Amino acid sequence: MHPSPEHVWSQICTRLRRRVPEATFALWLEPLHPVEASDAALVIAAPDERRRSWVTGRFGRAIEAAAADVLGTEVRVEVVVDPGAARARRPARGAPARTAAATAEGDDPGPELAGTSTFLPKLTFEQFVIGDANRLAHAAALAVAELPGQAYNPLFIYGPPGNGKTHLLHAIGNYVQAYGGGLTVRYATAEAFTNAFVTALHRGSVDAFKARFRHVDVLLVDDVQFLVAKAKTEEEFFHTFNALHETGSQLVLTCDRMPRDLDALEDRLRERFEAGLLTDIRAPDHATRLTILRKRAQHDGIELADEAALEAIAERITDNIRVLEGALIRVVAFASLTGRPIDAELAHEVLDGLYPRRRPVRRSIDEVQRATCEAFGISRDELLSTKRAQRLAWPRQVAMYLARELTDQTLPAIGRAFGGRDHTTVMHACRRTAERIAADPEANAIVRDLTERLRSRS
Repeated sequence: MHPSPEHVWSQICTRLRRRVPEATFALWLEPLHPVEASDAALVIAAPDERRRSWVTGRFGRAIEAAAADVLGTEVRVEVVVDPGAARARRPARGAPARTAAATAEGDDPGPELAGTSTFLPKLTFEQFVIGDANRLAHAAALAVAELPGQAYNPLFIYGPPGNGKTHLLHAIGNYVQAYGGGLTVRYATAEAFTNAFVTALHRGSVDAFKARFRHVDVLLVDDVQFLVAKAKTEEEFFHTFNALHETGSQLVLTCDRMPRDLDALEDRLRERFEAGLLTDIRAPDHATRLTILRKRAQHDGIELADEAALEAIAERITDNIRVLEGALIRVVAFASLTGRPIDAELAHEVLDGLYPRRRPVRRSIDEVQRATCEAFGISRDELLSTKRAQRLAWPRQVAMYLARELTDQTLPAIGRAFGGRDHTTVMHACRRTAERIAADPEANAIVRDLTERLRSRS
Protein backbone atom coordinates (compact mmCIF):
# COMPACT_ATOMS: atom_id res chain seq x y z
CA MET A 1 0.00 0.00 0.00
CA HIS A 2 1.44 3.36 -1.05
CA PRO A 3 1.81 5.89 1.82
CA SER A 4 -0.49 8.90 1.78
CA PRO A 5 0.80 12.23 0.43
CA GLU A 6 0.41 13.76 3.90
CA HIS A 7 2.58 11.07 5.47
CA VAL A 8 5.27 11.43 2.78
CA TRP A 9 5.27 15.22 3.05
CA SER A 10 5.53 15.06 6.84
CA GLN A 11 8.68 12.94 6.57
CA ILE A 12 10.09 15.22 3.88
CA CYS A 13 9.48 18.25 6.09
CA THR A 14 11.37 16.58 8.94
CA ARG A 15 14.41 16.32 6.68
CA LEU A 16 14.01 19.81 5.26
CA ARG A 17 14.04 21.32 8.74
CA ARG A 18 17.60 19.97 9.10
CA ARG A 19 18.67 21.62 5.85
CA VAL A 20 17.27 25.15 6.18
CA PRO A 21 16.99 27.64 9.06
CA GLU A 22 13.78 27.37 11.05
CA ALA A 23 12.73 30.92 10.17
CA THR A 24 13.15 30.21 6.45
CA PHE A 25 11.22 26.95 6.78
CA ALA A 26 8.36 28.72 8.57
CA LEU A 27 8.16 31.46 5.95
CA TRP A 28 8.48 29.45 2.72
CA LEU A 29 7.97 25.71 3.27
CA GLU A 30 5.47 25.41 6.11
CA PRO A 31 2.59 26.96 4.07
CA LEU A 32 2.97 24.25 1.39
CA HIS A 33 0.80 21.15 1.41
CA PRO A 34 0.96 17.88 -0.55
CA VAL A 35 -1.36 17.09 -3.45
CA GLU A 36 0.03 13.85 -4.83
CA ALA A 37 2.91 11.51 -4.02
CA SER A 38 3.93 8.51 -6.13
CA ASP A 39 7.08 6.66 -7.15
CA ALA A 40 7.39 9.02 -10.14
CA ALA A 41 6.27 12.44 -8.91
CA LEU A 42 5.61 14.60 -5.89
CA VAL A 43 3.13 17.43 -6.37
CA ILE A 44 3.01 20.23 -3.77
CA ALA A 45 0.64 23.18 -3.64
CA ALA A 46 1.75 26.72 -2.77
CA PRO A 47 -0.69 29.48 -1.76
CA ASP A 48 0.36 31.90 -4.52
CA GLU A 49 2.42 32.20 -7.68
CA ARG A 50 5.25 34.18 -6.10
CA ARG A 51 5.79 31.58 -3.42
CA ARG A 52 5.53 28.79 -6.01
CA SER A 53 8.28 30.26 -8.20
CA TRP A 54 10.53 31.08 -5.24
CA VAL A 55 10.18 27.62 -3.68
CA THR A 56 10.83 25.96 -7.04
CA GLY A 57 13.93 28.01 -7.72
CA ARG A 58 15.48 28.05 -4.27
CA PHE A 59 14.33 24.84 -2.59
CA GLY A 60 13.55 22.54 -5.52
CA ARG A 61 16.74 20.48 -5.26
CA ALA A 62 16.51 20.23 -1.48
CA ILE A 63 12.92 18.95 -1.73
CA GLU A 64 13.92 16.45 -4.43
CA ALA A 65 16.78 15.14 -2.29
CA ALA A 66 14.53 14.80 0.77
CA ALA A 67 11.82 13.09 -1.31
CA ALA A 68 14.32 10.60 -2.74
CA ASP A 69 15.50 9.88 0.78
CA VAL A 70 11.94 9.20 1.97
CA LEU A 71 10.67 7.28 -1.07
CA GLY A 72 13.89 5.43 -1.81
CA THR A 73 13.99 6.61 -5.42
CA GLU A 74 14.42 9.85 -7.34
CA VAL A 75 11.13 11.58 -8.10
CA ARG A 76 10.08 14.65 -10.04
CA VAL A 77 8.96 17.47 -7.77
CA GLU A 78 6.34 19.88 -9.08
CA VAL A 79 5.12 22.92 -7.17
CA VAL A 80 1.71 24.21 -8.26
CA VAL A 81 -0.49 27.08 -7.14
CA ASP A 82 -3.40 26.10 -4.93
CA PRO A 83 -6.44 27.54 -6.75
CA GLY A 84 -8.43 27.67 -3.54
CA ALA A 85 -5.88 29.67 -1.58
CA ALA A 86 -6.59 33.36 -1.17
CA ARG A 87 -3.65 35.63 -1.39
CA ALA A 88 -3.20 37.04 2.08
CA ARG A 89 -2.24 40.67 2.06
CA ARG A 90 -1.31 42.00 5.44
CA PRO A 91 -2.00 45.71 6.10
CA ALA A 92 0.63 47.92 7.61
CA ARG A 93 0.29 48.29 11.35
CA GLY A 94 -2.06 51.15 12.12
CA ALA A 95 -2.69 52.04 8.47
CA PRO A 96 -4.71 50.74 5.52
CA ALA A 97 -2.94 48.14 3.41
CA ARG A 98 -0.84 49.49 0.58
CA THR A 99 1.60 47.70 -1.63
CA ALA A 100 5.33 48.23 -1.34
CA ALA A 101 5.35 49.94 -4.71
CA ALA A 102 2.63 52.33 -3.63
CA THR A 103 4.56 53.23 -0.49
CA ALA A 104 7.72 53.86 -2.46
CA GLU A 105 6.13 55.80 -5.28
CA GLY A 106 3.48 57.38 -3.40
CA ASP A 107 -0.30 58.13 -3.82
CA ASP A 108 0.67 61.73 -4.62
CA PRO A 109 3.08 61.78 -1.69
CA GLY A 110 4.10 65.43 -1.88
CA PRO A 111 7.38 66.99 -0.73
CA GLU A 112 7.33 65.18 2.63
CA LEU A 113 8.36 61.99 0.86
CA ALA A 114 11.36 63.43 -0.93
CA GLY A 115 14.03 60.77 -0.90
CA THR A 116 11.71 57.77 -1.25
CA SER A 117 11.69 56.03 -4.58
CA THR A 118 10.94 52.83 -6.36
CA PHE A 119 13.67 50.29 -5.82
CA LEU A 120 16.22 49.95 -8.58
CA PRO A 121 15.41 46.66 -10.34
CA LYS A 122 19.04 45.73 -10.91
CA LEU A 123 19.92 46.01 -7.20
CA THR A 124 18.77 42.56 -6.09
CA PHE A 125 20.26 39.77 -4.02
CA GLU A 126 20.87 37.82 -7.22
CA GLN A 127 23.02 40.64 -8.61
CA PHE A 128 25.00 41.12 -5.38
CA VAL A 129 28.47 39.58 -5.63
CA ILE A 130 29.34 37.81 -2.38
CA GLY A 131 32.90 37.73 -1.04
CA ASP A 132 34.70 37.51 2.28
CA ALA A 133 34.26 41.26 2.80
CA ASN A 134 30.45 41.22 2.66
CA ARG A 135 29.30 37.66 3.30
CA LEU A 136 27.81 38.27 6.76
CA ALA A 137 26.08 41.50 5.70
CA HIS A 138 24.51 39.76 2.71
CA ALA A 139 23.30 36.82 4.81
CA ALA A 140 21.83 39.14 7.45
CA ALA A 141 20.08 41.29 4.84
CA LEU A 142 18.57 38.22 3.18
CA ALA A 143 17.37 36.88 6.54
CA VAL A 144 15.72 40.23 7.29
CA ALA A 145 14.05 40.31 3.88
CA GLU A 146 12.71 36.77 4.35
CA LEU A 147 11.38 37.41 7.84
CA PRO A 148 10.96 41.15 8.52
CA GLY A 149 10.83 42.13 12.17
CA GLN A 150 11.87 38.70 13.40
CA ALA A 151 15.37 37.92 12.17
CA TYR A 152 17.55 40.86 13.27
CA ASN A 153 15.93 44.10 14.34
CA PRO A 154 17.41 46.58 13.87
CA LEU A 155 20.00 45.53 11.32
CA PHE A 156 22.88 48.03 11.18
CA ILE A 157 25.27 47.76 8.22
CA TYR A 158 28.38 49.92 8.26
CA GLY A 159 31.42 50.42 6.06
CA PRO A 160 33.14 52.83 3.67
CA PRO A 161 31.18 54.34 0.76
CA GLY A 162 30.76 52.50 -2.51
CA ASN A 163 30.95 48.91 -1.28
CA GLY A 164 27.35 47.71 -1.43
CA LYS A 165 25.37 49.06 1.53
CA THR A 166 22.81 50.83 -0.65
CA HIS A 167 22.65 47.78 -2.93
CA LEU A 168 21.60 45.63 0.04
CA LEU A 169 18.91 48.13 1.07
CA HIS A 170 17.42 48.08 -2.42
CA ALA A 171 17.75 44.29 -2.51
CA ILE A 172 15.70 44.07 0.70
CA GLY A 173 13.14 46.48 -0.74
CA ASN A 174 12.85 44.55 -4.01
CA TYR A 175 12.55 41.26 -2.15
CA VAL A 176 9.84 42.47 0.25
CA GLN A 177 8.00 44.09 -2.63
CA ALA A 178 8.07 40.82 -4.60
CA TYR A 179 7.53 38.25 -1.85
CA GLY A 180 6.26 40.14 1.19
CA GLY A 181 2.57 39.51 0.54
CA GLY A 182 1.63 43.18 0.81
CA LEU A 183 4.06 44.34 3.50
CA THR A 184 4.78 48.05 3.13
CA VAL A 185 8.41 49.12 2.73
CA ARG A 186 10.01 52.54 2.47
CA TYR A 187 13.54 53.66 1.65
CA ALA A 188 15.01 57.08 2.45
CA THR A 189 18.42 58.56 3.03
CA ALA A 190 18.97 60.28 6.37
CA GLU A 191 19.39 63.53 4.48
CA ALA A 192 16.02 63.05 2.74
CA PHE A 193 14.40 62.18 6.10
CA THR A 194 15.82 65.43 7.51
CA ASN A 195 14.66 67.53 4.57
CA ALA A 196 11.18 65.99 4.68
CA PHE A 197 10.93 66.66 8.42
CA VAL A 198 12.03 70.29 8.06
CA THR A 199 9.52 70.79 5.23
CA ALA A 200 6.77 69.24 7.38
CA LEU A 201 7.62 71.63 10.24
CA HIS A 202 7.41 74.65 7.95
CA ARG A 203 4.12 73.52 6.41
CA GLY A 204 2.54 72.36 9.66
CA SER A 205 2.15 68.83 8.31
CA VAL A 206 4.14 66.93 10.94
CA ASP A 207 1.28 64.48 11.58
CA ALA A 208 1.23 63.52 7.92
CA PHE A 209 5.01 63.11 7.99
CA LYS A 210 4.78 60.83 11.03
CA ALA A 211 2.04 58.75 9.47
CA ARG A 212 4.06 58.19 6.32
CA PHE A 213 7.24 57.10 8.09
CA ARG A 214 5.74 55.20 11.02
CA HIS A 215 2.94 53.26 9.31
CA VAL A 216 5.23 50.91 7.41
CA ASP A 217 6.37 47.34 7.95
CA VAL A 218 9.95 47.85 6.79
CA LEU A 219 11.91 51.12 6.99
CA LEU A 220 15.27 51.32 5.21
CA VAL A 221 17.42 54.34 6.09
CA ASP A 222 20.70 55.03 4.28
CA ASP A 223 23.67 57.02 5.64
CA VAL A 224 22.42 57.64 9.18
CA GLN A 225 25.68 59.48 9.96
CA PHE A 226 23.98 62.54 8.48
CA LEU A 227 21.62 62.63 11.47
CA VAL A 228 24.53 63.69 13.68
CA ALA A 229 24.32 67.18 15.21
CA LYS A 230 20.75 67.77 13.98
CA ALA A 231 18.98 67.86 17.34
CA LYS A 232 15.36 68.17 16.18
CA THR A 233 15.76 65.53 13.48
CA GLU A 234 17.55 63.18 15.87
CA GLU A 235 14.65 63.48 18.30
CA GLU A 236 12.08 62.81 15.57
CA PHE A 237 14.06 59.83 14.28
CA PHE A 238 14.35 58.53 17.84
CA HIS A 239 10.57 58.54 18.21
CA THR A 240 10.10 57.06 14.71
CA PHE A 241 12.56 54.29 15.60
CA ASN A 242 10.72 53.52 18.84
CA ALA A 243 7.28 53.57 17.22
CA LEU A 244 8.33 51.09 14.54
CA HIS A 245 10.34 48.85 16.84
CA GLU A 246 7.54 48.60 19.40
CA THR A 247 5.08 47.41 16.75
CA GLY A 248 7.52 44.82 15.39
CA SER A 249 8.33 46.66 12.17
CA GLN A 250 11.74 46.01 10.66
CA LEU A 251 14.44 48.70 10.61
CA VAL A 252 17.58 48.46 8.48
CA LEU A 253 20.16 51.23 8.78
CA THR A 254 23.43 51.91 7.00
CA CYS A 255 26.32 54.12 8.06
CA ASP A 256 29.93 54.82 7.15
CA ARG A 257 31.09 53.87 10.65
CA MET A 258 30.08 51.92 13.76
CA PRO A 259 27.47 53.52 16.08
CA ARG A 260 30.03 53.95 18.86
CA ASP A 261 32.09 56.14 16.51
CA LEU A 262 29.20 58.57 15.95
CA ASP A 263 30.49 60.81 18.71
CA ALA A 264 27.99 63.65 18.30
CA LEU A 265 24.96 61.34 18.16
CA GLU A 266 22.70 61.18 21.21
CA ASP A 267 23.49 58.21 23.45
CA ARG A 268 19.90 56.99 23.46
CA LEU A 269 19.87 56.73 19.66
CA ARG A 270 23.32 55.15 19.50
CA GLU A 271 22.23 52.53 22.04
CA ARG A 272 19.24 51.61 19.89
CA PHE A 273 21.42 51.25 16.81
CA GLU A 274 23.63 48.84 18.76
CA ALA A 275 20.70 46.83 20.12
CA GLY A 276 20.35 44.65 17.03
CA LEU A 277 22.86 43.05 14.68
CA LEU A 278 25.91 45.09 13.66
CA THR A 279 27.66 43.92 10.51
CA ASP A 280 30.22 45.56 8.28
CA ILE A 281 31.02 45.67 4.58
CA ARG A 282 34.68 46.13 3.68
CA ALA A 283 36.45 46.87 0.43
CA PRO A 284 36.26 43.80 -1.85
CA ASP A 285 39.29 41.59 -2.38
CA HIS A 286 40.79 41.04 -5.82
CA ALA A 287 38.71 37.94 -6.60
CA THR A 288 35.47 39.72 -5.69
CA ARG A 289 36.40 42.80 -7.74
CA LEU A 290 37.08 40.59 -10.75
CA THR A 291 33.76 38.77 -10.33
CA ILE A 292 31.93 42.12 -10.13
CA LEU A 293 33.53 43.26 -13.38
CA ARG A 294 32.74 39.97 -15.12
CA LYS A 295 29.13 40.14 -14.00
CA ARG A 296 28.80 43.75 -15.15
CA ALA A 297 30.37 42.94 -18.51
CA GLN A 298 28.03 39.99 -18.96
CA HIS A 299 24.98 41.99 -17.89
CA ASP A 300 25.80 44.85 -20.29
CA GLY A 301 26.80 42.56 -23.15
CA ILE A 302 30.35 43.96 -23.31
CA GLU A 303 32.59 42.13 -25.78
CA LEU A 304 36.10 41.69 -24.43
CA ALA A 305 39.06 41.03 -26.69
CA ASP A 306 40.99 39.91 -23.63
CA GLU A 307 39.77 39.28 -20.09
CA ALA A 308 43.09 40.66 -18.91
CA ALA A 309 41.41 44.05 -19.36
CA LEU A 310 39.24 43.25 -16.35
CA GLU A 311 42.31 42.07 -14.43
CA ALA A 312 43.97 45.41 -15.13
CA ILE A 313 40.95 47.34 -13.81
CA ALA A 314 40.64 45.12 -10.71
CA GLU A 315 44.30 45.71 -9.88
CA ARG A 316 43.97 49.51 -10.12
CA ILE A 317 40.68 50.07 -8.24
CA THR A 318 40.80 48.39 -4.86
CA ASP A 319 38.51 50.12 -2.39
CA ASN A 320 35.27 51.25 -4.05
CA ILE A 321 32.86 49.25 -6.21
CA ARG A 322 31.27 52.35 -7.72
CA VAL A 323 34.66 53.59 -8.88
CA LEU A 324 35.47 50.08 -10.10
CA GLU A 325 32.38 49.97 -12.32
CA GLY A 326 33.00 53.56 -13.40
CA ALA A 327 36.48 52.60 -14.57
CA LEU A 328 35.00 49.78 -16.66
CA ILE A 329 32.51 52.20 -18.22
CA ARG A 330 35.36 54.60 -19.05
CA VAL A 331 37.35 51.85 -20.77
CA VAL A 332 34.30 50.66 -22.73
CA ALA A 333 33.48 54.22 -23.80
CA PHE A 334 37.03 54.83 -25.00
CA ALA A 335 36.96 51.57 -26.97
CA SER A 336 33.66 52.55 -28.56
CA LEU A 337 34.89 56.01 -29.57
CA THR A 338 38.22 54.82 -30.98
CA GLY A 339 37.15 51.48 -32.42
CA ARG A 340 39.87 49.65 -30.49
CA PRO A 341 39.39 46.23 -28.87
CA ILE A 342 38.95 46.04 -25.10
CA ASP A 343 42.18 44.47 -23.92
CA ALA A 344 44.73 44.98 -21.15
CA GLU A 345 46.75 47.48 -23.19
CA LEU A 346 43.72 49.72 -23.69
CA ALA A 347 42.68 49.43 -20.04
CA HIS A 348 46.12 50.49 -18.81
CA GLU A 349 46.24 53.36 -21.28
CA VAL A 350 42.83 54.71 -20.26
CA LEU A 351 43.40 54.36 -16.53
CA ASP A 352 47.00 55.56 -16.28
CA GLY A 353 46.00 59.22 -16.01
CA LEU A 354 43.31 58.78 -13.36
CA TYR A 355 44.48 55.77 -11.40
CA PRO A 356 48.28 55.48 -11.53
CA ARG A 357 49.71 52.03 -10.96
CA ARG A 358 50.48 51.46 -7.32
CA ARG A 359 53.78 50.06 -6.27
CA PRO A 360 52.95 47.34 -3.77
CA VAL A 361 54.39 47.97 -0.33
CA ARG A 362 56.25 44.89 0.82
CA ARG A 363 57.33 44.36 4.39
CA SER A 364 59.64 41.93 6.08
CA ILE A 365 58.42 39.22 8.42
CA ASP A 366 60.41 40.90 11.19
CA GLU A 367 58.47 44.15 10.69
CA VAL A 368 55.15 42.27 10.76
CA GLN A 369 56.10 40.47 13.97
CA ARG A 370 57.22 43.65 15.72
CA ALA A 371 54.07 45.54 14.74
CA THR A 372 51.86 42.66 15.90
CA CYS A 373 53.62 42.44 19.25
CA GLU A 374 53.14 46.19 19.75
CA ALA A 375 49.44 46.01 18.86
CA PHE A 376 48.66 43.10 21.19
CA GLY A 377 51.08 43.95 24.00
CA ILE A 378 53.06 40.71 23.91
CA SER A 379 56.75 39.95 23.57
CA ARG A 380 58.51 38.52 20.52
CA ASP A 381 59.39 35.37 22.48
CA GLU A 382 55.71 34.85 23.36
CA LEU A 383 54.66 35.32 19.74
CA LEU A 384 57.10 32.66 18.53
CA SER A 385 56.56 30.26 21.44
CA THR A 386 54.60 27.02 21.33
CA LYS A 387 52.12 28.23 23.96
CA ARG A 388 48.50 27.97 22.79
CA ALA A 389 46.80 30.36 25.19
CA GLN A 390 44.18 32.48 23.41
CA ARG A 391 45.98 35.73 24.21
CA LEU A 392 48.93 34.41 22.17
CA ALA A 393 47.24 32.16 19.59
CA TRP A 394 45.15 34.93 18.01
CA PRO A 395 48.05 37.44 17.65
CA ARG A 396 50.19 34.64 16.19
CA GLN A 397 47.51 33.82 13.60
CA VAL A 398 47.16 37.51 12.71
CA ALA A 399 50.92 37.87 12.30
CA MET A 400 51.10 34.85 9.99
CA TYR A 401 48.15 36.19 7.99
CA LEU A 402 49.81 39.60 7.57
CA ALA A 403 53.12 37.99 6.71
CA ARG A 404 51.35 36.17 3.89
CA GLU A 405 49.60 39.35 2.72
CA LEU A 406 52.41 41.91 3.05
CA THR A 407 55.66 40.03 2.39
CA ASP A 408 57.11 38.17 -0.56
CA GLN A 409 57.91 35.12 1.54
CA THR A 410 56.61 31.63 0.82
CA LEU A 411 54.50 29.68 3.30
CA PRO A 412 57.43 27.44 4.35
CA ALA A 413 59.60 30.53 4.89
CA ILE A 414 56.90 32.17 7.01
CA GLY A 415 56.56 28.97 9.04
CA ARG A 416 60.30 28.85 9.71
CA ALA A 417 60.25 32.50 10.84
CA PHE A 418 57.54 31.63 13.38
CA GLY A 419 59.51 29.15 15.41
CA GLY A 420 60.03 26.49 12.77
CA ARG A 421 56.38 25.76 12.13
CA ASP A 422 55.11 23.75 9.17
CA HIS A 423 53.60 25.54 6.15
CA THR A 424 50.23 23.85 6.84
CA THR A 425 50.17 25.67 10.19
CA VAL A 426 50.55 28.97 8.34
CA MET A 427 47.73 28.01 5.95
CA HIS A 428 45.50 27.16 8.92
CA ALA A 429 46.33 30.48 10.62
CA CYS A 430 45.51 32.44 7.44
CA ARG A 431 42.19 30.65 7.01
CA ARG A 432 41.16 31.11 10.65
CA THR A 433 42.08 34.80 10.54
CA ALA A 434 40.12 35.36 7.32
CA GLU A 435 37.07 33.64 8.82
CA ARG A 436 37.26 35.63 12.04
CA ILE A 437 37.65 39.05 10.43
CA ALA A 438 34.70 38.23 8.16
CA ALA A 439 32.46 37.46 11.16
CA ASP A 440 33.84 39.68 13.95
CA PRO A 441 33.86 43.47 13.40
CA GLU A 442 36.29 44.04 16.26
CA ALA A 443 38.79 41.52 14.88
CA ASN A 444 38.39 43.06 11.44
CA ALA A 445 39.15 46.53 12.82
CA ILE A 446 42.30 45.26 14.55
CA VAL A 447 43.66 43.57 11.44
CA ARG A 448 42.72 46.49 9.19
CA ASP A 449 44.44 48.95 11.52
CA LEU A 450 47.59 46.80 11.65
CA THR A 451 47.61 46.48 7.87
CA GLU A 452 47.30 50.23 7.36
CA ARG A 453 50.03 50.91 9.89
CA LEU A 454 52.43 48.53 8.19
CA ARG A 455 51.65 49.87 4.72
CA SER A 456 52.11 53.48 5.80
CA ARG A 457 55.50 52.99 7.41
CA SER A 458 58.32 54.41 5.35
